[in-house]
Formats: sequence, C-alpha cells, structure tokens
Amino acid sequence: MIKKYVLLLFILSFYSNLKAQVNLSVYAEVSIVTAGPGEALYEAFGHSAIRIKDPVLNLDLIYNYGMFDFNQPNFLLNFAKGNMIYSLARYDFKYFLASYRRDKRWVKQQVLNLTQQENQAFFTFLEKNATPENRNYLYDPYFDNCATKLRDITRSVLGSKLMFNDNHITKDLTFRQLTNHEIHWNSWGTFGLNLIAGTKLDQKATSEEYMYLPDYVYSSFKNATVYVKNQPKQLVKREDYLIKAEEKQPKTSIFSPFLMFSLLTIIGIYITAKDHKKKKRTKWLDFILTFTTGIIGCVILFLWFFSTHATAPNNFNLLWAFAPNLIISFLLLRKKTPKVGLQKYFFVLMIFMLLIPVIWITKIQAFPLAVTPLLILLFVRYYFLSKRLLSFKK
Repeated sequence: MIKKYVLLLFILSFYSNLKAQVNLSVYAEVSIVTAGPGEALYEAFGHSAIRIKDPVLNLDLIYNYGMFDFNQPNFLLNFAKGNMIYSLARYDFKYFLASYRRDKRWVKQQVLNLTQQENQAFFTFLEKNATPENRNYLYDPYFDNCATKLRDITRSVLGSKLMFNDNHITKDLTFRQLTNHEIHWNSWGTFGLNLIAGTKLDQKATSEEYMYLPDYVYSSFKNATVYVKNQPKQLVKREDYLIKAEEKQPKTSIFSPFLMFSLLTIIGIYITAKDHKKKKRTKWLDFILTFTTGIIGCVILFLWFFSTHATAPNNFNLLWAFAPNLIISFLLLRKKTPKVGLQKYFFVLMIFMLLIPVIWITKIQAFPLAVTPLLILLFVRYYFLSKRLLSFKK
C-alpha cells in the first residue's frame, strides 16, 4: 500500500507554493491512481494516489500520501508505539510512473467527472496539504492511510454531491478477513499482522471502511456517482491503463511459519513421548517454549497498553503467548523447582489453550492459521507437565 522513496523525491521535485495560486484550465483532470502490489510486505496491498494534470499549464503532479522515512529519529520505537509519521509528497508524475515501471507493477488511473471548479478545489486542497506545515500526518494502516485519504479528500471536496454505492462488494467481511485476502496466509507477514491485532480487527467493516485497501478505492470510485450541474453521473468518466503488468502473486518461503511450527511440533511431541516413558523432563524444550511464548506475550502486552495502535487492544493471542512464561522459563532451568506450584500453573495454561478454539469458532477473534501446530504442541506439553511434574527423575 505504501512505497518508500524517503526524502529523495521531496528534494527532487519540490514545487513552489505559488502553484497553489494557479488557476487550472478547463482541460485539467483529477485522477485516482491505483498501483498493483509489490513484493515487499509494505507493498503487498498496492497503492493509491491522486494525479492532477493540466496540459495547458504543462502541469502533471502526483500527490502521494504513502511516504515515510526509516531514518527518522526513533523510527522503530515510534512504529512500535503507533506514532508512525507519514507524509504527503508532491512531485512530477513521470517519476512516480517510472518507479512502478521499474518494479514491473501495473498502474491505472480513473479520471474523475468533475467541473472546472471542482478540479480547482481538489488542486487547492492538495496544494495546501503539501506545504511543510501540513504534509505530515499520523498514519494508521486501517483508518488513516494512503487509500483512506483519497476517500476523505474526495468527500471533503464534493460533499453531498458524492454518493458511494456498495452493490459491487461482498458485505459483512471483517478487517482481518479483508487483510488476509491480500496476502498469503502462510507467510511471516500474515502471521505477524494477525499476531499483534486484537478483536477490533474482527469487527465487520462498513463499505466505506473497505477503502483502506487500494483495490476497494478503485472499485468504490468506479461505482460512485456525483452530481454535475445537478445531474447524477458516474464519478469516473474514463479509465486508463498506464502500465500493464502481471499481478504479482504473494510469495512464500520454504521456511514458512506453518512448516517451521509443524517441524517443531513433531519434534516436541516426540520428545514428550520419550519423557513420559522415561519419567524425565527435557529442560531445553520447556525453556524454549516458555521463553519464546513469554517474549511474544510481553510484546503483545506492550502494544496493548503502551501503544496507540488502534487494533492492538483485547488480543486473545495472550492465551498462548502468555507473558509470565518468561519468568517461568528460568524457573524451569533450576535444579530445584516449586513442582506443586508449577503443576497448577501448567494446568491453568492448559485451560487457556482449550479456550482458544472456543474464541475462534465463535468469531470473537481469529488466530493466525499458521500457529495451529504450535498450539497443539503447547497443549500436549502443558498437559504432560501438569500431570507428571512430580514424578520426574530430574
């Protein structure tokens, strides 16, 4: 959904603010530009931007709300907290098109059916937004991104003249379902996105909320109507393919999460069977499982309580990624452990594991599909520890 060119394009193609005073000609056009997905995770959803072209003024600009800079101070910390600062970049359209041609990603535009005054209103709005004091905004991947900006700007400019129709979409999908349709279920990106998102992502999205995805911006604008001189007309008067390229399909790695968790589960259950037979406990396996799930749980808790990510709260992944496991992992390495207390602890964890399918089936929250093998292993190991901890030889 976003394309990183950092600040280079800001410098390359920065236009004078005097352009805000320019009056567009009757030949000016405002277009919604949609780009296909790329290979990187942040490109997997495609991209949306606004183009303003006036051949009389020799003006052809792209307004791109998807700019961010990895080199910003404390970028990773701000990202974790949800304080992601994105920017509107305004530059020559030829540079925008060249970048997607280089990446072999399709690009198409929808020229809007607007009056000269409405074209001018778009231009004035965008020029004001592109000034240094206005171009930055607090990014939210679901509610305020490069795609939703186009919806909101168009509604702001056209007001009650604009009517989005929703007959073209499949209704009653959740944010999580919409997101998972865009990226392969068995990728680390999908696993991560579903891991850190709580129940808000399982809420059904309205037809206009679908437009956090560029594909739905495209289809929604295509089916929208606008009143031009008091007459209802299609919002889009013309569509153009600017770059034709094959749709990039999501790629999966041989080291996919489902494969890695499946291998770990097979090994873990095999070791558990041997431990049961010999009445022993393999300490390194228990340490890895509890330490890893504890670390993940701490991350989820941090995002829930200390970040502004709108989708982070109420995350039931904490039932398996249980933060106190981080402390328990080191207790399990000691020669003398409080066995009775730990037995009760693992019994409680086993109950938590049984709650997961209930939450999943009742659609309170969907869990990452790839984590299923790991959940099986955790349940088997917790059951083993809750039943046999007192009988271990060592």
